[in-house]
Amino acid sequence: MNFDLIAFDWDGTLFDSTKIIVRCIQAAVRDVGGTVPTDEAAGYVIGLGLMQALAHAAPDVPQDKYPELGARYRHHYMGHINDISLFEGVLPMLAELKGRGHLLAVATGKSRHGLNEALHAVELRGRFDGSRTADETAGKPHPRMLNELMEEFQVTPQRTLMIGDTTHDLQMALNAGCASVGVSYGAHESAAFSALKPRCIAHSVQELRDWLLQNA
Repeated sequence: MNFDLIAFDWDGTLFDSTKIIVRCIQAAVRDVGGTVPTDEAAGYVIGLGLMQALAHAAPDVPQDKYPELGARYRHHYMGHINDISLFEGVLPMLAELKGRGHLLAVATGKSRHGLNEALHAVELRGRFDGSRTADETAGKPHPRMLNELMEEFQVTPQRTLMIGDTTHDLQMALNAGCASVGVSYGAHESAAFSALKPRCIAHSVQELRDWLLQNA
């Protein structure tokens, strides 16, 4: 194997949640009286920690309204939690990778509570060997999530692969000294990926699975 540890982003990479997150960000900003961000602006911040993302998407909202802004986002998101599912093909891909002996992890901008709820909702407990969230480490593109996972499993950067749908994911991999793969079916346009030197840009879960089985 070329990689012992494969770390996945969550939203937009494994979980088909991008459009709903964009709508929830827009609704939360509207609720607190801010200028509603465009779809592109709201999508750009997916993958960042929640408050970092909301502050970037709503620069005219004063800081004293951030707690309310965060609460309104969570309210809208939880209202749609049952509308979100894994991308087709994710579960068998993860099973194949585990069967080959790879360590699998999640490195996400979600909160620990949010990730645990998602893992429970889609019956993924036990599929991953480890995970890190933005609220318990540092938000992307800071490399702390990957650094902690590599330390936990005693894996070097050269043997670690990060997979994500945003430039934040790929920049985090670069910052940690790891290889990366970008997926184009999530939040960010893949045209921005090339400068961050991913090994591959996959345009579907099937393409991602095929590349991993051949190259990981």
